[in-house]
Amino acid sequence: MKHYNYIFTGAGLSALMTVYKMALSGKFKDKTILLIDEDIKKTNDRTWCFWKENDSVWEKSISKKWNSALFANAEFSRDLDLQPYQYNMVQGLDFYNQVFEGILNEPNIHFINQKVIDINEIPNHVYVATETDSYTCDTLFNSIYRKSELESQTKYPVLQQHFIGWFIKSKEAVFNPEQATFMDFSVEQKGNTRFMYVLPISETEALLEYTLFSHQLLEKSEYEREIQKYIEKLGISNYEIIEKEQGSIPMSCYPFWKKNTKRVLNVGTAGGWTKASTGYTFKNSDKKSTQLVAFLQTEHDLTKFQKKNKFWFYDLLLLDILDRHNDLGASLFSSMFKGGDSNLIFKFLDEETSLSEDIQVILKCPKTPFISALIRSVRYL
Repeated sequence: MKHYNYIFTGAGLSALMTVYKMALSGKFKDKTILLIDEDIKKTNDRTWCFWKENDSVWEKSISKKWNSALFANAEFSRDLDLQPYQYNMVQGLDFYNQVFEGILNEPNIHFINQKVIDINEIPNHVYVATETDSYTCDTLFNSIYRKSELESQTKYPVLQQHFIGWFIKSKEAVFNPEQATFMDFSVEQKGNTRFMYVLPISETEALLEYTLFSHQLLEKSEYEREIQKYIEKLGISNYEIIEKEQGSIPMSCYPFWKKNTKRVLNVGTAGGWTKASTGYTFKNSDKKSTQLVAFLQTEHDLTKFQKKNKFWFYDLLLLDILDRHNDLGASLFSSMFKGGDSNLIFKFLDEETSLSEDIQVILKCPKTPFISALIRSVRYL
């Protein structure tokens, strides 16, 4: 049975970011590292987006950048000048290629294409079993999401950010390749929080995603019917579908990190690294992975890594509202973006604002639902 210093069960976004940064740091060359995943990461299976001010370590994976974004609902639309931010698109295969090109030349880092079936922590190490082999390690990072754990509890609200996206090529030149559509709530809400998300690559090519923040997933045909209607509304009559993608991201402030131990740390969605109020994953995971790599150089007790902050509480209030009144999403987001400082909003969503800046953003929101959520919040503390 082979022993490693570090094992990553699941090679998702957060695990791969962490391993890549461990390799870049040069501080872990004397440590053996194993990644285990049943997926070989050779397909373009997803798209991530994030906003940033400066170049990042992921420049090689970024396929498109926008300096402007559109926010819209049934009553108004607003062009958002994102500067000093840029909105960036990363396609899955580009990210996987960058990471694996960076880590597999490192003699101490190994990737095994197997399915994990058991993790067992014992006093001196952690045991990991796959369908064919078993391993041990000093420290384990788990990114295998335990859906049943979240859905079996009733204390914390649980919604899903669920979507289907079509990457299309149109005969008509209708897209503005210099502007992404961040949220378009002009689509029929049907008692939920529903919007279109558009990432134009050129005047004739774009990724269009029909997205919901709600409790229940839809039949595949409903997502695709709404995408078709939106395409027609844009004036497109002749197009081909190049690729499709779909996903469902849990949105909850459930404290996954309470399951962390001295030797086992849950990362990514399994560790609560997804931004609970928006479902954004890339930027949060980028920050958390950087913090984790620095943490590992000075600390060994993984229970000390994760801590709640004020943004966890803000997210909790929003999720509490959408859990009870899922139809309020369009009005809540519209109230922020209609008259608010867009740069400040993005800074707030990045969890980088001061308390006085937080108040500026929060005061743009409808007061009554947030006051009610604040009163109810005692049950979560």
